[in-house]
Amino acid sequence: MKIVIQRVRNASVTIQNVVTATIQQGLVVLVGIEDSDTNEDIDWLARKIVNLRIFDDNQGVMNLSVKDIAGEILIVSQFTLMASTYKGNRPSYIRASKHAFAIPMYHEFCEVVTQQFGKPIQTGTFGADMQVALVNDGPVTILIDSKLRE
Repeated sequence: MKIVIQRVRNASVTIQNVVTATIQQGLVVLVGIEDSDTNEDIDWLARKIVNLRIFDDNQGVMNLSVKDIAGEILIVSQFTLMASTYKGNRPSYIRASKHAFAIPMYHEFCEVVTQQFGKPIQTGTFGADMQVALVNDGPVTILIDSKLRE
């Protein structure tokens, strides 16, 4: 799995001109799934997301997690994170999982993040044409690949 975490002041998902999810201060997590992903990847990433210390403490040092600040989380599926740009100018998405594998993994990922976070999260709709609006705070944007674990 690959994820992009963005620290935000607020964010929303709109589908067919209807706002379907909104959060205030917290994290937007974009997630890409490939066939080699497992429940171990889900568990590891969920712990990282909810405990990642990227919010400022009283001294202005990034020392607090989204849990520490009582923030919110919005998770959005994004198969384009699995793009390969090795050849030519048109990205290949062959590494992105097909719906039969990706949908259950996405739902499991959202459930495990919810459990680790201890309160409900917001989500996009898998496979939908979504407009994601956000105000990135900082900006702070972090890329994590569960296969690299760095």
